Amino acid sequence: MIYNYVAPCHFGLEKTLTFEIKKIGGENVRAENGRVFFSGGAEVCAKANVFLRTAERVCVVLGQFRATTFDELFEGIRTLPLSEFIGKTDKFPNNGHSLNSKLASIPAIQKIVKKAMAVNLGKAYGMVVMPESGAECRIRFSLMKDTFTLMLDTSGQGLHKRGYRRDSNTAPIRETLAAGIVDIARVRAGDTVCDPFCGSGTLLIESAMKALDIAPGLKRRFDGEHMKFLTESVWITAREEARSLIKKDGEFRAVGFDIDKECVELTAANAKIAGVDEYITVERRDIRDFVCPDGALKILTNPPYGERMLEISEAREIYKTMGERLLPLNGNQLYAITPDEEFENIFGAKADKNRKLYNGMMMCRLYSYFR
Repeated sequence: MIYNYVAPCHFGLEKTLTFEIKKIGGENVRAENGRVFFSGGAEVCAKANVFLRTAERVCVVLGQFRATTFDELFEGIRTLPLSEFIGKTDKFPNNGHSLNSKLASIPAIQKIVKKAMAVNLGKAYGMVVMPESGAECRIRFSLMKDTFTLMLDTSGQGLHKRGYRRDSNTAPIRETLAAGIVDIARVRAGDTVCDPFCGSGTLLIESAMKALDIAPGLKRRFDGEHMKFLTESVWITAREEARSLIKKDGEFRAVGFDIDKECVELTAANAKIAGVDEYITVERRDIRDFVCPDGALKILTNPPYGERMLEISEAREIYKTMGERLLPLNGNQLYAITPDEEFENIFGAKADKNRKLYNGMMMCRLYSYFR
């Protein structure tokens, strides 16, 4: 049986996610702003949850149709084959968003979605009232330019929750965005990665996991493991494949620095939970005292943002010091993400490439120096 799926991602990472999905066997791959549609069997759904590094979650597309009135919305949902995915005792809470559409009230849309799904499932199972006493099937919807999409979330907690980051520093970078930066930097098994502002260690840990082919979802559970259309065998197979691909003799190493003692301790603790602590060295050091470790480096960093952690002037003083300590790169590569449009001028060098990425709702740029 072939199903249609959609995986949301950070704006700017659609191309990276498209490549990931094709690699695990997804077909009919189509990217839109902030999400990628694809199709495949049940095994593709399990592999997507276990293997995808830049997806925020994996959802089954239950249906998509035009809805400009609540009657159209109700009738569209009432005819969908929901019982193929949702059991007669399953809970089915729903949430979503509306953008540039005639139906704009989220509470009102939620109410109609719930009512229409209850009528649909009640007819399929011969029940007047749905008990909703079993497993939870989280329903998500989007209404964009009057096109309604109903989705079943197979992930549960967002896929950025790998399980290794129990705590974080003041302004962490999400694991999925960090993985996207790691992919853009083309981190490989023989590389040395350095982060002079390591925070909770996310960029270092995601680099190690990518270099060693450790699947990001290997150690966590998913809502889809309780869904009727996904058998236990597809999850077992996906995890077995993931374990078989891990590189146990990689030459990769990572070095992290931070001025904050708690961040240094946090990075070390998170790396241990992730199982990559033997590849990562971390120590307390101010950027003013930064000295490049020996060998060719890929420097991946999320330096302090004026909007979130420091006053803009203080953040820019750090960017200036970065330039003084890191330039010339002498064969090293640098990938720095920041929302400050003046970064290049303050740092002291024009990037070879910069691309727009979003860190949450904050528009940033990834400045790449690789020559």
